[in-house]
Amino acid sequence: MTSAAMTNSGDAGWWSDTKGYRYITTQPGSDAPWPPMPPVFLEIVRHAVNGSPWPNFQPDACLINFYAPGAKMGLHQDRDERDFDQPIVTISLGDDADWLIGGLKRTDKTTAFIAQSGDAILMGPPGRMLFHGVRKIHPSTSPLADLQGRISLTFRKAL
Repeated sequence: MTSAAMTNSGDAGWWSDTKGYRYITTQPGSDAPWPPMPPVFLEIVRHAVNGSPWPNFQPDACLINFYAPGAKMGLHQDRDERDFDQPIVTISLGDDADWLIGGLKRTDKTTAFIAQSGDAILMGPPGRMLFHGVRKIHPSTSPLADLQGRISLTFRKAL
């Protein structure tokens, strides 16, 4: 499903292993808490949800994915959070990416758009349950001189 490198920050982190997909409050292997979300992350989220139906959204988890050139993320739904009435906010940094969004079934037709560095994608209900993914990273499009690839910061209310 994915070829992105992954880590987390906040009170919970998204994880998958032989037990399945879920949020956990400590890092696998060390049982240390995930690093706290930097204040700048929370400021970015406040700006992203300002004027939306969710102006008071307070994420407790940030999934941090790094997509090297050639990486992708298959179509999926974000279904592991407890409250589907909360939005999901994704911030894109670095290289452009073909972002896909489909319907409520994986087989529904998808539409692609380019997510550029600095773009915020806000998926609130009911759209947060649409299948979505990353089809392609466009190498050497990053406006950030030291970043080759794409970083996505995805904020959620998981617990």
